[in-house]
Amino acid sequence: MNAMTYKGYMARVEFDSDDEIFVGHIAGIRDRVGFHADTVADLKEAFYEAVDDYLETCAKTGKTPQKPYSGKMMLRVSPDIHRKAAIAAELAGKSLNQWSEEIIEKAVKRKEPSTA
Repeated sequence: MNAMTYKGYMARVEFDSDDEIFVGHIAGIRDRVGFHADTVADLKEAFYEAVDDYLETCAKTGKTPQKPYSGKMMLRVSPDIHRKAAIAAELAGKSLNQWSEEIIEKAVKRKEPSTA
């Protein structure tokens, strides 16, 4: 996975073959915060600096830093998937919300980058 984590913020990273640099952006916030570097070690440092700078800038301007997500999700699925999920939750003895959270958590843990 092309992602990094620092202080609860994650970044998506890509390689720009034209400029031969790694380019990243903090994910999950409305503000556009980017960074880049030539090496993986420098990229990690640039990401940390970008997050720290974002938090410092918010503090200086009196703006509350955006947290990546609220914890509320609304999904639209087909009626058949909804029915199957509701039955699976009931058979597991859980609410659809509890069951869905566990399934999503298992899926993302398989793809989660290491944290700093």
